[in-house]
Amino acid sequence: MTSTAPAGPTAAIPPIPDAGQAQARILRVLVASQVLSGAGLAAGVTVGALLAQDMLGTTSLAGLPSALFTAGSALAAVAVGRISQARGRRPGLAAGYLGGAIGSAGVIAAAVLSNPVLLFLALFVYGAGTATNLQARYAGADLAQPNHRARASSTVLVATTVGGVAGPSLAAPTGAFAESLGIPNLAGPFLLAGIAYALAAIVLTRWLRPDPLLLARTLAEREAANADATADTAGTREGRGGVVPGTLVMILTQLVMVAIMTMTPVHMHDHGHGTAASGLVIAIHIGAMYLPSPLTGWLVDRYGRLAIAAASGITLLAAGVLAALAPGDSVALLALALGLLGLGWNFGLVAGTAIITDAVPLATRAKTQGMVDVAIALAGATGGMASGIMVAATSFPVLALAGGILALAVLPAVAATAYRR
Repeated sequence: MTSTAPAGPTAAIPPIPDAGQAQARILRVLVASQVLSGAGLAAGVTVGALLAQDMLGTTSLAGLPSALFTAGSALAAVAVGRISQARGRRPGLAAGYLGGAIGSAGVIAAAVLSNPVLLFLALFVYGAGTATNLQARYAGADLAQPNHRARASSTVLVATTVGGVAGPSLAAPTGAFAESLGIPNLAGPFLLAGIAYALAAIVLTRWLRPDPLLLARTLAEREAANADATADTAGTREGRGGVVPGTLVMILTQLVMVAIMTMTPVHMHDHGHGTAASGLVIAIHIGAMYLPSPLTGWLVDRYGRLAIAAASGITLLAAGVLAALAPGDSVALLALALGLLGLGWNFGLVAGTAIITDAVPLATRAKTQGMVDVAIALAGATGGMASGIMVAATSFPVLALAGGILALAVLPAVAATAYRR
């Protein structure tokens, strides 16, 4: 008779990848996908309002496309968050980008058929790409140490700059290419968007291994089983009060940024500027939204989440004032204003993301982050819809100034949080 020795701990528990090496690989893959998705999200920003204005013949509804794809991103944020919570970041993010690709194809079909209803439905679906682009920042922080979370998420954000800046700059050539295919000029950037989002989904599906959220859970469970790992849990409990202020900071910055950004191309078009000029201004804006991310992440980790959140409100005020005072024929001043607008948004997003990640435990992290991004998306939808109505009723300078003043609401929220601590 032979006896079999009981399997030891090593045989019972499969090996786990080294967290540091896995984090480095995950960040590389996320960066690659963000470069692609950045080009995808830029299409709607650059020509979405102009396409609606051209199809409907009115400025009052020019903010509707931004509102629709932002509202679509709200629904997608829930879906991506829930899929990520249940199955991991890889399937969640890939599904979101695939939705963005399908929406892009729908926009092109709507432009060819000159069908506003199909356009609006397609823009709603297109919003899935926007939501997923933002959700990816959370994946970058899943395996990061607490004092490096802002820098990890900002590394993912900055990768969007390449595609985000290139996308608007390609508005004119992609429009010309679309015309050669019998597609309306303004739908051209959505050709690029559809391809970019589809490629981003493929990159994540193929190479985002190990899954950062699933590995982070496994490591946490291993630590809990082998030691009294209370440090991160204690920190999580202490930070749970940060969900509300972190969300509020990102809601306000999103609302103000989307409102002013949406109507800038329309404002420039009304003053005789072409697609190339508005594309340049939006490219500078998107670059300012993402390019400073590594520096912002370092500032957030070094000087604190609340200090940089406060800086976002002040920067957005400066952007609103400058946009209101800039002459309509001055591309340079409008570009500077939109650059400050993007920078203020970046400060708020990186600081708010770090606050939320600190505050939420791994067991519910992806689901909660998805719900937070729903609130952010709804704020953007509100800003996009209200912007067109407000400009039609008043003027672009009034909209810009009102947005800058509204951004100052970040300051009392930050002050109240600092007082409670």
